[in-house]
Amino acid sequence: MGMFSRHYHRRWSDHDHYFGPFTYAHEKRGHYRPLAIVLGSGDDEYPGCDLRLSGFGHTLILALPQVLKPWRRKVEAKTWDAATIERLGRDWYWDTHEREYGFTCSEGHLSVMLGRQTNDSSTEQRWSKFLPWTQWRHVRKSFYGINGEHVATLPNTGKSYVGDPGRWERERAIEKTTPTVVFAFDDFDGERLSVATMIEEWEWKFGTGWFKWLSLFRAPKIRRSLDLRFSGETGERKGSWKGGTLGHSIDMLPGELHEPAFRRYCIKQKMTFVSAHEAA
Repeated sequence: MGMFSRHYHRRWSDHDHYFGPFTYAHEKRGHYRPLAIVLGSGDDEYPGCDLRLSGFGHTLILALPQVLKPWRRKVEAKTWDAATIERLGRDWYWDTHEREYGFTCSEGHLSVMLGRQTNDSSTEQRWSKFLPWTQWRHVRKSFYGINGEHVATLPNTGKSYVGDPGRWERERAIEKTTPTVVFAFDDFDGERLSVATMIEEWEWKFGTGWFKWLSLFRAPKIRRSLDLRFSGETGERKGSWKGGTLGHSIDMLPGELHEPAFRRYCIKQKMTFVSAHEAA
């Protein structure tokens, strides 16, 4: 039992329980809850192998003898000084990383481990992919006016800005013609500032690739937000090395327009709403 407690316990979470060579943990919803079967070689910190089984929030890890050796390579120590080389009797060191075989699946992302895990994409032996029958695809971005009237919609072409050269210019042109509303407010420290607000809306449908048809059986996800562009830095971090914020977006409630949404934001951020809105 002493050997297991000294060398074989595998820490997994803040809720671990140890039983000889076993580690058991249970994570509540909202935490990392993968589906996984992984055999690992261990490393310098945790000598010996382990087999991890995870599913439905439960994880069980079994410590094993060294049936699988870690991956390592000999590296020339170019930055060592002469005294260090003389003291150690060598001018090299071992770069050691764990080997893993198995898979993990979490939130629609599948990762298959095929050997060394170096956290370097050029040397790591891993294959990963988002499963298309678990993902949402973005289909549009829409803009709305002062009273919530529709102004324009940009469909998602499925291409990046590089693949769709005129996309960035089209988005900026629509943004410039979309009516905004300007509010004056006092920041938490009493500084008088203003903010320009604009209503935007995004829509996602379920399924990607060959599985787009799944959207026929599931309602789309729609997010309407109020885009905020401040005249100066706001927030308690302004003036510090971290800096305040000059702009971001907030979620809007159903039926909400510019002023009610921004008033709600002011209360949350310890700001004082000053002026009625005016069209910019």
